[in-house]
Amino acid sequence: MDELKSPEKPFEISKWEVWEAWDKVRANKGAPGVDGCSIEDFEKDLQGNLYKVWNRMSSGSYFPPPVRAVEIPKAHGGGIRILGVPTVADRIAQTVVAARLEKRVEPKFHPDSYGYRPGRSALDAVARCRERCWKQDWVVDLDIQKFFDSVPWDLVVKAVEANTDAVWVKLYVTRWLKAPLQLPDGTLQQRDRGTPQGSAVSPVLANLFLHYACTSRSPGIVPA
Repeated sequence: MDELKSPEKPFEISKWEVWEAWDKVRANKGAPGVDGCSIEDFEKDLQGNLYKVWNRMSSGSYFPPPVRAVEIPKAHGGGIRILGVPTVADRIAQTVVAARLEKRVEPKFHPDSYGYRPGRSALDAVARCRERCWKQDWVVDLDIQKFFDSVPWDLVVKAVEANTDAVWVKLYVTRWLKAPLQLPDGTLQQRDRGTPQGSAVSPVLANLFLHYACTSRSPGIVPA
């Protein structure tokens, strides 16, 4: 895999990592971002487009475009949820960073944590809850209001710093956090907190933040 790295670039990111990220993005499908480029459009010049992502990331010159905001009605008439849709290229770049972070942080996460984690699902959490129901006669049900909209950037970045020695991971996480939202009417909304729900890197950032925020958990609670 060494031949896929470039000694002339300041950041050590292999082309193979970008290719693996593309495979994940293609499998997840998804809508176009602000540039209107679909998965099929991106694939028309796949080699050239992937090279651009790798070249800019490994040189430190990658800057994310705005995230397209899509309004999704909440279940049971509870208002709307803003889903952030990055461009296809940006989803690939985010997936590269997410994969690097996951290798470092997944072993540290609580065994009863299931949300947004590879190889785990809500059904796994339900199964564990059924086991616990035979041992506990109480349940705690809670939700963090607007978590993805309000998580503080400084604490997210500190959590990232504590779990990687790759300067470029922190660099791009910071840039993604600050990327504006493009609202349905085309206007740009600057943000000072939160991480867009729907972006490829947000799940691991959320779990990393909660790992430090929830320092003590009752043995009867199964985080979804």
